[in-house]
Amino acid sequence: MRICERAMDVERAFAFSRYASRAAGADPLLRNAVAATLDAPFDWTAARTELDAIVAYADAPALAQALRRLRRRVFVHTLVRDLTGLAALDEVVGAMTALADAALCAAVDVHTRLLHETHGVPRSTEGDAQSLIVIGMGKLGGRELNVSSDIDLVFAYPDEGETDGRRVVSNREFFDRLAQRVVAAIGALDADGYVFRVDTRLRPYGESGPLTVSFAALEQYLVTQGRAWERYAWQKARAITGHDHEGLMALVTPFVYRKYLDYDAYEGLRGIHRQIREQAARKGHADDIKLGAGGIREIEFVVQALQIVRGGREADLRVAGTLPALDALAARRLIAPHAATVLRDGYLFLRALEHRLQYRDDRQTQRVPPDAEERALLAEALGLPSAHAFDETLASQRAQIARQFNAVFEVPPASEGDGAGATWNALWEDAEASDENVEHLERAGFAAPRELLDLLAQLRASRRYLHLPARSRDRFDHLVPALIAAAAESTPPQTTRDAVLRRLLALLEAVSGRSAYLALLIEHPPLLPRLATLMGASAWAADYLTRRPFLLDELLDTRALLTEPDWSEWRSELERLLAPHRHDAESAMDALRHFQHAQSFRLLAQDLAGQLRVERLADHLSALADTILAATLDHCWRLLAGDDASPPRFAIIGYGKLGGKELGYASDLDLVFLHASDADPMHAQEAQARYARLAQRINTWLSSATGAGRLYETDLRLRPDGAKGLLVSSIDAFERYQGEHAWTWEHQALTRARFVAGDAAIGAAFEAMRERILRLARDRAKLAADIVAMRDRMAEGHANGTALFDLKHDPGGMVDIEFAVQYLVLAHAHEHPELTRNAGNIALLGMAADAGLLARDVAHDAADAYREYRRLQHQVRLTGATSARVEPAAQAARRARVDARWRSVFGADRRRC
Repeated sequence: MRICERAMDVERAFAFSRYASRAAGADPLLRNAVAATLDAPFDWTAARTELDAIVAYADAPALAQALRRLRRRVFVHTLVRDLTGLAALDEVVGAMTALADAALCAAVDVHTRLLHETHGVPRSTEGDAQSLIVIGMGKLGGRELNVSSDIDLVFAYPDEGETDGRRVVSNREFFDRLAQRVVAAIGALDADGYVFRVDTRLRPYGESGPLTVSFAALEQYLVTQGRAWERYAWQKARAITGHDHEGLMALVTPFVYRKYLDYDAYEGLRGIHRQIREQAARKGHADDIKLGAGGIREIEFVVQALQIVRGGREADLRVAGTLPALDALAARRLIAPHAATVLRDGYLFLRALEHRLQYRDDRQTQRVPPDAEERALLAEALGLPSAHAFDETLASQRAQIARQFNAVFEVPPASEGDGAGATWNALWEDAEASDENVEHLERAGFAAPRELLDLLAQLRASRRYLHLPARSRDRFDHLVPALIAAAAESTPPQTTRDAVLRRLLALLEAVSGRSAYLALLIEHPPLLPRLATLMGASAWAADYLTRRPFLLDELLDTRALLTEPDWSEWRSELERLLAPHRHDAESAMDALRHFQHAQSFRLLAQDLAGQLRVERLADHLSALADTILAATLDHCWRLLAGDDASPPRFAIIGYGKLGGKELGYASDLDLVFLHASDADPMHAQEAQARYARLAQRINTWLSSATGAGRLYETDLRLRPDGAKGLLVSSIDAFERYQGEHAWTWEHQALTRARFVAGDAAIGAAFEAMRERILRLARDRAKLAADIVAMRDRMAEGHANGTALFDLKHDPGGMVDIEFAVQYLVLAHAHEHPELTRNAGNIALLGMAADAGLLARDVAHDAADAYREYRRLQHQVRLTGATSARVEPAAQAARRARVDARWRSVFGADRRRC
């Protein structure tokens, strides 16, 4: 029964395809062969075995016949499996791509063998054998060939030279002949048909260029002559035959993908698509599901544009196929889930329709026929009930695709469309301090219009502006009026609209030399009010963004920007970003910096939006540093010891703000490096040297300035013996030092230390050692004297010559609270071990009150003061101030209570600061 049912399905499929019916008529065994193997995809193992035998001995005619008959079998088998619902799109395009790959490899092998007999082996000037690299472009490169597709090919070879046979020719001449033979073997039409039509016009210089090119010639062309549309053509390039594929892609990848976010690509692709649409309109291609509006090409354009914009920074987006690339973009949330679904569903439907159009007569067509009967047959082949249902489904799919395309590629509105836009355009064109211009600015809420007009005039006359390329200057001229409008519409909480505009113009001037950033701002008009809000909220944030303009991209997705982070996702994301750079230190360092700056900027946006308390922000910034340190350690060790090396017995200890989880945006990292102890002196010496190199490399990675900036300033002076000591200590040596030689201030620092990255066993040993040291019984009088002396030295180093209250360093400030808490820990932890917890000053004050070491109200007042001081310190720092100083009156009561607490612990006569 099942065989009969299957036969019916097969019969309907053969009836639908006139080509399949003709093929079955020419080959009586074909129909039965297809029916017998229908349960599985085409058997490429058997087919390649047959081809290998032909390649070994066949001449050109025998090869051509074998390839064409193979093509017929693949086509009909795939056609029937598709029409009977057994093959998904990936199987269909995969079968046709596999056919093209197999045919090209066979043709190259046979004709190389035949040419070797006459000319010998082509060799470089150094004597290395050369081979022809057939490069599949377009759908062949992306492994997504349609069933009646032509194939776009480029032919290359690594080096110039000549052959070593009896009839010597240059490598260029040898490979030109070989490429001609390959094209004929695949594309020539004979009694058996053809394998694929071949198009070689995507090669350098097109039809007027040589058929084959050396790597050097290809690189020269791409660098000096490559045009915007060729970046898209080469995006899916895939080497199919030959050797040194890595060398080839090393030339192509920098041409296709820029190192930065490449928003220039939109304009180029918009121009390409405009030309295609105009051509389609002239030729009446409204029914063309590839080139027409809402067609396959528009889906490909959306996906390729997003890839090209971001692929330079994110290597995992460099995926050749349309659907895999769309999935990668969706996984990275670079395209909205609904948009991804629309494009994916539309692509699957249109490709299925495309194949059914081509199954009819094995003709490369993407045009929907006007004939109602033909459309009814298409509807049946697609599982739709009628031609009417087919028409409605097709129209709906194309309309949805067109909307998504237009959302990405629509031309941004010009700023002169309304009255205000025209005003600001005119003002920028003539920035004189005229009464009219002054009045316009005053009416818009600017406080010092003449100063702003002077600033605009200086900007227009500046060397930077005058030396901009024409396209960049046009974009600059477009943006200035838009920025004035954005500043005029802003409502900054703590500054003026004048300051907002000044900061926006400073940013524009800073990015003006990079056309991609100008394109980003123009392509996304909603970005400008977000920028104005950010610039008005914080001078420090404005400066941070101006110095790191690549972060502009983060403002595009407000949902991601304002979503509180998941630390485990951070770790996974960073691991993914670093994976392509395992053996490239420079690229890995840049990837770390981009990640750290992007996540810090997201936290900054959430902070300015009022979503994060200072304590929660510090937790996130500290966790971010932990993530960066762990990744840096792992990467540096792999580069130092090799991919197969065992994990290092090495740990990073955080002190200070990192250790206490109180990091700010610009905090230094206080670090100590430890390694496992080894009883064997020789091994211990080797370990010391090896881990010292590792520590030095980690510090370099963290603190070096690259084109992407700096990760963190580091301070390594808290290690044993300070700057004079060894960069790395064994855990045993570190404990001996802490127990026998450390100063009181070093034990104070230990109260805020914690294991942050590296070997967990060493981390646990450190935490246990830390608790033992902190729980030592101490002479409380001497402890108090040592702490006061250290406090005095700090006060001398941070003298405040103003009438303002320094929240951190002045008496009654944060350092007083921190030192008092450290005294409580060191004086009483031997009796109250809970005080050794690295829980933060506010929590430790509560523990001290629970233990009866402080009155409850005193602990509460100190905790309240510390919390408020941190909030104010953070607020002041966001203004860009270098010191956290405020008017003293509002803090007088808190300051007095903190000062009283200090005196009660340490004595009034011992206070000199």
